[in-house]
This record gives sequence, structure tokens and C-alpha cells, in this order.
Amino acid sequence: MELVQDTSRPPLKYVKGIPLIKYFAEALGPLENFQAWPDDLLISTYPKSGTTWVSEILDMIYQGGDMKKCQRAPIFIRVPFLEFKAPGLPTGVETLKDTPAPRLLKTHLPLALIPQDLLDQKVKVIYVARNAKDVVVSYYHFYQMAKVHPEPGTWDSFLEKFMAGEVSYGSWYQHVQEWWELSHTHPVLYLFYEDMKEDPKREIKKILKFVGRSLPEDIIDQIVQRTSFKEMKKNPMANYSTVPTEIMDHDISAFMRKGITGDWKTTFTVAQNERFDAHYAEKMAGSKLSFRLQL
Repeated sequence: MELVQDTSRPPLKYVKGIPLIKYFAEALGPLENFQAWPDDLLISTYPKSGTTWVSEILDMIYQGGDMKKCQRAPIFIRVPFLEFKAPGLPTGVETLKDTPAPRLLKTHLPLALIPQDLLDQKVKVIYVARNAKDVVVSYYHFYQMAKVHPEPGTWDSFLEKFMAGEVSYGSWYQHVQEWWELSHTHPVLYLFYEDMKEDPKREIKKILKFVGRSLPEDIIDQIVQRTSFKEMKKNPMANYSTVPTEIMDHDISAFMRKGITGDWKTTFTVAQNERFDAHYAEKMAGSKLSFRLQL
């Protein structure tokens, strides 16, 4: 039982004012010397915004739609997670060493913590943003099952922490807005989770164009089908079921839980919703970003 006690529920650690999972904060040192390759592609999101989904889509595109190749390893090995560190598992930096070009990389880091070389080299970025209400509900369940986070506490207290930016990776408002601003000066394809749910084929075609690749229609249709929530939820190479229970307990909540838009309505009370809406209007005042809360 010692392993569990050593790894479970450490408090968040602040780096440049941004709260992070303790182990991830420790991984940032080695990342400072990270050297980008010109053909790297970075997948960036705030947590619980479709990261694994778009990672799986991109790996399928890079493998030319060869489904067998996409079963070669879990998604976190196929698409190294830059700041990842957890007891008993290889770090993101270690995984990167064995990753051949062209590399797909993943991060949730806000811009202040991104390895500078990625920005200097103008590495292409695909950013996915999801509406804040669905993100916070999903994040609450994720905090419960992923024991590298502190205890989430009650739903009401977690919602307050999320609004204050006191959850891992800090403020959702800042994250989505600063990456949006970057998209005006850097090669960023800014996608919305809700658009991907509405018409995945249309969004996959945008991704293909952005990465300068083309695939036959039937292969694109296969990618749509194989990256549906239902298919990915039962795919052990995509659903994180290979991660030790000490780190992620799928009995508490599945890593891939519902994957829908509008699930927030089952969780928010009327009072919480009103409070959140007022706070949201204040934080997003003047922003050109707009999100759909249901489809």
C-alpha cells in the first residue's frame, strides 16, 4: 500500500503563478532544454477538451489510416505528453526520445510554461477549446479518478476553485484566450470541441489541410468511425485503461466518461449556473471567442 500513499493526492505546486500537478511541475526542469524539430506538431488544450480524441485522429492521419499501426501502443506513447511525469511510468521527455519524426506532441501547458523552442521554431499547433461548463464537470470526475490530483472535494467547492483558476493548469479563461490570441501570429489551427461533435468529418478535413496531407474519402470516413467516442471508449490503446490503478482508478470514473455536449445541465444547480454565468461574462468580457453550450 506504500506506493499508493506516496503517489496519491499531493497538493498542487505553483510554477510562475500557475498551479500544476506536483509531478508535472517537477517535469518542467528537463523541458527547458526541449528542442523542437521543424516537422513537430503540437496538440494543445486545456484538460478535458478533446485532447485524446484529436490525438487519435492525428495519429490515424499520420499512419495513412492504417488502423493496425494505431494499435502499436497506448495513445500517451504514440503522442508523447510533454510535461507528463508519474511514479513508475516513463516521463514525456523519456517517451520523446524513442519517437521518430514526424512527431505528434501533446500539452496542456499555458503559454507561460511552453518550451520556448516550440514558439521560436513556429511549430504548428492544433488547439482544441471546449465550453467551460462541460469542461468543469468532466474535470471534476477526472480529479476523482486520477489520483495525481489533490482530492476534488465537493462539486460546489470544485466549481469555485475552477472559477478562481485554482485547479491544475490554472485558469480556463486565460488558457483559451491566450492561445486564441497566439493564433493570429503563429501557425495555430483553433478548433472547437462542439464543432467536432457536430460534424467530425468537416473538422478532420480542416486538420488534413492544416497539416498538408490528403486521404481518400473512404479512409476519412473510417477515421471518423474509428475515432467516435463509442469506439475509443472500448479501445485500450485510447482509453487509458493500461495506466496503473494507483494513478487512474477507472472504477471511480472512466477516463472516457460521456463525451457529449451539454452534460453540465445534469450537474449545475440553478444557483450555480447563475453565479457561473455572471462570472463568465466578467472574465470573457471583450473576447471574440464564443462557445456553444449545447448542440
